[in-house]
Amino acid sequence: MINITVIALGKLKEKYMRDFCDEYVKRLSAYCKLNIVELAPKALSDNPSQTEIAQALSAEAQMIKAKIPQNSYVFSMCIEGKQMPSEAFSKKLSKLAVDGKSSIVFIIGSSFGLDEEIKKLSDERFSMSEMTFPHQMARVMLLEQLYRAFQISSGGKYHK
Repeated sequence: MINITVIALGKLKEKYMRDFCDEYVKRLSAYCKLNIVELAPKALSDNPSQTEIAQALSAEAQMIKAKIPQNSYVFSMCIEGKQMPSEAFSKKLSKLAVDGKSSIVFIIGSSFGLDEEIKKLSDERFSMSEMTFPHQMARVMLLEQLYRAFQISSGGKYHK
């Protein structure tokens, strides 16, 4: 069974967001071993300078690196990443499994994004959309797309 780790900066604050995630975690258990790692983002002032943001992202990068399992295929979730339709995402995950990549990591940065160091160590930069969404929705959307991808590859009825 494939191992998927989602490393996310920040906790889900609203109960309905946690409920959405819990539902997809339950559904995904039939297809993969899922591990969600929540890390606390570095606290910033109300109006942080670019230097303060850069220092926080660098500190967060060190925490993230410590949580990436060895020999994992790593996706950094970032605005400049590659977008793909659900069917292509499903094929990508299937191909990784066939190629022997049994550990896949998705990294969701803080509201200021990810440090360049994390992006460079990643195998792929991945974007859900050019649109801007509330930061907490990224995890819900990723889990839903993972479930959809497994449904597509198994011929399930979820994806229409």
